[in-house]
Amino acid sequence: MLRVLGRKTSINVQKVMWLAAELELEVERVDIGGPYGGNDTPEYLAKNPNGLVPTLEDGDFILWESHSIVRYLSEKYGRAPWSLEDATGRAAASQWMDWYLTKMHPHMTVIFWALIRTAPEGRDMAAVNAAVEQAGQMWTLLDRQLEGRDYLTGSEPTIADIPVGCSAARWFTMEVERPALPRLEAWYERIKDRPGYQDHVIMPLE
Repeated sequence: MLRVLGRKTSINVQKVMWLAAELELEVERVDIGGPYGGNDTPEYLAKNPNGLVPTLEDGDFILWESHSIVRYLSEKYGRAPWSLEDATGRAAASQWMDWYLTKMHPHMTVIFWALIRTAPEGRDMAAVNAAVEQAGQMWTLLDRQLEGRDYLTGSEPTIADIPVGCSAARWFTMEVERPALPRLEAWYERIKDRPGYQDHVIMPLE
């Protein structure tokens, strides 16, 4: 059985668990990190030297970094549309996964940590407002990408939609000023209908 080490409220754990649900994989998830601790023990650090979550155990094989785990699961256990059969499809999906890490995630992290993890009196609202504006630009770029498409790379969801899909749950839940982006909103409604997304991504922010 696959084991995922990491608490369910971690956005990076959510990426892995959502895909596992889409692939109908049997997974044991273990609460590690955050209020549960355990990610700084010698046992855990021997598996993941970064002390972060998630960590995947597939028999004797251990893998960390959420996007690497998502790619691994799609390639080893996936089926269409989650398993991309040609180099072009894999490259397009990886492009958007990497784009999320470098362009979107830094701004969303600033917003999330300030509004969800920091008491009001400790918030740097100038930094929050700047991050909201920059994140809005990134969501606008995604809205343009969705022109003529139901999902990021075409008519069906792929692993390209996983990272931004998890981030969208936060974007549409946090109290921020969002630009009106009808294609993005329609895409979000489509992924919200997916049972795996409802089970592993839609939850109170903490």
